[in-house]
Amino acid sequence: MKRDKDKLSDYIDSLNEEKKPKIHEGFNESLEMEKLMDTVRKVRSLKEPVFPEGDFSKKIGENVTEQLWKKRPVKKKKRIWVAAAAVVVLALLLSFALYPKNTDIVHAMEQAFKEIKAYHGIIEIIEKNAEGKETVQAVREVWADKKGRYYVKEMEGTETILVTANNGEKKWQLRFDEEQVFIFPSFPDPYQFTFELGNEIDRVKDAAEVKAIGEDSVSKRPAVVLEVTPKGGESYRIWVDKKTKLPLKRESAMQNSIQYISVYKSIDYHDALPEELVSYSIPDGFKEIDKNPEQLVNNMEEAEEMVGFTIKMPKEILKGYKRESISVLGGGKTAKLSYTSQDKKNKIIVLQGTGEGELNPASNAILGEINGGVAEIQSPVREEYGILSGGGIYSGITDITSVRWQEDGFEFAVIGNLSLEDLILFVENLWDGMVVVLPKDTEFLDKAQIQVPVDLNLEENEQKSVDGGHSPWKLDPVYVAQVFVSLEIFPEGIVGEYPVKYEDIKVVKNNGIEAILEISGSETTIRRVYLKKLIRQDSTGIWTVVGYDPL
Repeated sequence: MKRDKDKLSDYIDSLNEEKKPKIHEGFNESLEMEKLMDTVRKVRSLKEPVFPEGDFSKKIGENVTEQLWKKRPVKKKKRIWVAAAAVVVLALLLSFALYPKNTDIVHAMEQAFKEIKAYHGIIEIIEKNAEGKETVQAVREVWADKKGRYYVKEMEGTETILVTANNGEKKWQLRFDEEQVFIFPSFPDPYQFTFELGNEIDRVKDAAEVKAIGEDSVSKRPAVVLEVTPKGGESYRIWVDKKTKLPLKRESAMQNSIQYISVYKSIDYHDALPEELVSYSIPDGFKEIDKNPEQLVNNMEEAEEMVGFTIKMPKEILKGYKRESISVLGGGKTAKLSYTSQDKKNKIIVLQGTGEGELNPASNAILGEINGGVAEIQSPVREEYGILSGGGIYSGITDITSVRWQEDGFEFAVIGNLSLEDLILFVENLWDGMVVVLPKDTEFLDKAQIQVPVDLNLEENEQKSVDGGHSPWKLDPVYVAQVFVSLEIFPEGIVGEYPVKYEDIKVVKNNGIEAILEISGSETTIRRVYLKKLIRQDSTGIWTVVGYDPL
């Protein structure tokens, strides 16, 4: 009996883990055991049952035992007893192993939501830190229906008057202080406002375990408190209205020393969502933007749901700055955190997205290090510049500095209209590890094998020419190296395309004044080129070849 029980238990465990039971590799069991395992497979494929009473499993076993004793010959009592007892074990195991959730409450929530056509509520979102301090992050009015349509109006918690809506055909976001409307695809829609009832109930249904841990009151409504343990995640809590059987409050797990509490301060249910709320129209004087739209959200939880990863949060914010907004861009691939100084003069933007391939620094960037990896440092950044390889774009700004790097499968960029020294300090306050920038007065240990003579008068004239808008390629160290190597191959002059391709030249060192570039390709006769800014040592200074290493 014990051996059959253990076999049955192992069989159920394997099915729960989505694995083929080992017993199938060489199946040689009794007819009763084969029938029991077939029953387990059939029951496992069913949806979760609702057990009417706590001793339901026991009664099943007793009833089956009684029926078997009545119908089978007396001489097979021993064999029947084994089968009947195994059925009792099966029922108990199915009750506790296959269905660990509190199925009564989960089923009640699911059924209650099926009766709802549309709902309207006021949600308050509170951020709670590890010390227990609570800060209201947002207060929003929401309308939603069973068709997936919604209307969300931010009432508090953002400096921008904001409305986000999706009518199933079009999705848009109205920003009243900017007088702009941003257009997004209606489907797929990665944005779901915090504590949307349908999504919340789906999460509970898919959880590994749900259990009632107490009772409480939410917005003057009696509620049952549930502890929900998702598959592979941290436990969180929800409060379910005793009367309506629908969620009223959710308290997330503590992550990065932050916990979010979302609560319906009021909620009522309707037959339909008001059509005027989800009928698209552009207010007078508004500009429609449908290219590279940037969607504002109100908290990190919403942003993380959209991008699909945990966003790195600052351990400290540079003194005199505060977080201004959270948004998602690049088609839902990139998170953007905006910080502003108290006097509103300076702004810092932090971008995070999944890394796509290795970091490819801009040709004129200073090369530094963050935690041992290459960091691209620019001061100033070009006027229009693709910050993240995943598609995050930040353009139309001049006189800004940036630091970009990859770490743990992600790509980061920090951009701001402040000094490079202050920007690096901001980066160091955000992440563990030092930002290492090679000082401009540090000489490279590498020395050119062959020195190239330089005419300073000629270089000064070249600098003036570039200042006047001519020969801008002299500001790009890769282009300067490409011309130099190609002329070494064809000293009489280059006809047609350059024999050495631009992409075959890689910057290996650059401190803003000196640079070393490596040359690849079958046509080259030079392995390394050494450059230096001799006339002016800033972003407007031209590069001059001062040496090289032959093959």
